[in-house]
Amino acid sequence: MIESPDQIKSQIKERFVKVALNPHSQQRHPTGPTSAKKLGYDPAVIDGLPAVVTESFAGVGNPLGLGELRAGDTVLDIGCGAGMDSILAARNIGPSGQVVGVDMTEEMAVKARQNAVAAGITNVAFHVADAGSLPMDDGTVDVVISNGVFNLCLEKPKVLAEVFRVLRPSGRVQMADILLDDVVTEREIEKKGSWSD
Repeated sequence: MIESPDQIKSQIKERFVKVALNPHSQQRHPTGPTSAKKLGYDPAVIDGLPAVVTESFAGVGNPLGLGELRAGDTVLDIGCGAGMDSILAARNIGPSGQVVGVDMTEEMAVKARQNAVAAGITNVAFHVADAGSLPMDDGTVDVVISNGVFNLCLEKPKVLAEVFRVLRPSGRVQMADILLDDVVTEREIEKKGSWSD
């Protein structure tokens, strides 16, 4: 059965609402602080965060490890989830910088706001928004970070156009993601499950 774009989007939202509201329930993918440490985050940094900040982490890598953020940077976190990467970025850029996190689910955005308060971070704002329609002005972002989101975007060219619209000419993208290699067989793809898995 071929799923419609709306069905796929609904399934993706459902999956991440579950991670937000029930972080300790069984998930189809690795989540939480143990996963973050396996993906290259400094264990001391992860352990130093309040548990609520890391419990709903659902990333696939460490985009913050791909380049240093500078004091005063404006950072956009696309698909921010519960806000762990946004919070770490906000710490790195200091009070003169600003992080904006966007997520497609209200539940994750609410949790991210609560997590920022729990972590004592004030230079971050979280919004419910689609990656294909970012709530930022043209040329205002120094660094776009994203962790396991582009693979879930149905209209990748539209999302990339938005990323390049909001980036300053000297800006950059730091992303961790997954992809399907050409050597994967149809049978292996079927075993992986639906788009949102």
